Amino acid sequence: MLSLILLSYYSGDRIAKAYQRLSEVLGKEQIPFELIVIDDGSKDHSYELALALEAAHPNVRAYQLSKNYTPHYGVFAGLTLCKGDCAMPIPDDEQQPYHTIVDMYRLWQQGIKVIVPYRIKRNDGFFNNLFASLYYKTINALSDIRFPEGGADTFLIDRELIDILNARIHAINTSSITEVLRLGYNPHHYPYERVKGVNTKSRWTFKKKVKLFKDTFFSSSTWPVKLITFMGFFFSFFALAIILFYTYIRLFGNPAFWGANLPGWTATVVIISFFSGLTLFSLGIIAEYIWRIYEEVKNRPGYIIKKKP
Repeated sequence: MLSLILLSYYSGDRIAKAYQRLSEVLGKEQIPFELIVIDDGSKDHSYELALALEAAHPNVRAYQLSKNYTPHYGVFAGLTLCKGDCAMPIPDDEQQPYHTIVDMYRLWQQGIKVIVPYRIKRNDGFFNNLFASLYYKTINALSDIRFPEGGADTFLIDRELIDILNARIHAINTSSITEVLRLGYNPHHYPYERVKGVNTKSRWTFKKKVKLFKDTFFSSSTWPVKLITFMGFFFSFFALAIILFYTYIRLFGNPAFWGANLPGWTATVVIISFFSGLTLFSLGIIAEYIWRIYEEVKNRPGYIIKKKP
C-alpha cells in the first residue's frame, strides 16, 4: 500500500479535488493507497472538510497540528501515522502531475527505496528562481547532502526508511528532505515538468524561507565550524609573521622603514575593529550550533498532533 501525506494549509475544497483525482489515477493502475491529510494549523474550514472526507471514505484519515509548523513538520507527523509499505508527501496544489506518483511507485516496486522528484525547470519569476538556485548550490557545495539539479522538496520512500525516520530522527530544526537524503540508500532522481496553467500563491513567507535555509544548512553542514578553525590558523600564522617581521625591523632594520611615521592609534583601531568583527562573526556561528544543541537536549516535540473532536 502507498501512503500519501497531503499537506493542507488553508486548502479548502482542494482536499476533495485532490482525493478524487488520486482515486481516478491510482484506481486505474490498481495501486492501493491511503490518504493522510495533515492540516498545518489552518484557521479556515479546511480541517472540517478533511474530516468530512474521512467520514465518507475508509482510506482517508485527517489530522490537525496544534499550530502552523510549516510543511516539513507536517511530513514528519504524517510519517508517524502512515501504515503503507511506502510513503510520499504531496502538496494540495496539484502542480506535480499525478502520473509521476504512479511512475515513482513502479520504481519502488523495482526495489528502489528512495525516489526524489525534481522539476526540470522553474518558472517562479527571476528573483525566486535566482534565490532557489543559490540556495541549492550553496547546500550542495557546503553540506553533506546532494540535491538534484534544480532542488527538491518531496520524495517517495520505502517502509525501511519510514521506520528509521520515526525511531531515530528527532524532528526539530531540520527538514524532511534533508534527513531522507542524509540516510543514503542511493536515491533515484526523477525529473518531471510541472502542470501548466496551475498557479497558486506560495504560502512560504520570507521568514519561513530563511528559517528553512538555516535549518537545512546547519543540520547538514559542519563547514562553518571548519571555516572558523581555518581562519584561526590563518590569522595566527599571519600575526606570527607580522611579529617576526616587526621584530626584525626593530632590531636589525631601518626604523623609518615605512617612510613617514603614522600615529599609532590608526593602526590600533583598524586592527581591533577587524579582529572584533571576526570574533563576533565566529561567535555567531558557534552560537547557532549551541542553540540547536540546547533545543535538542530539551527533547521537546517538533510538532503536536491535536486530538480529534
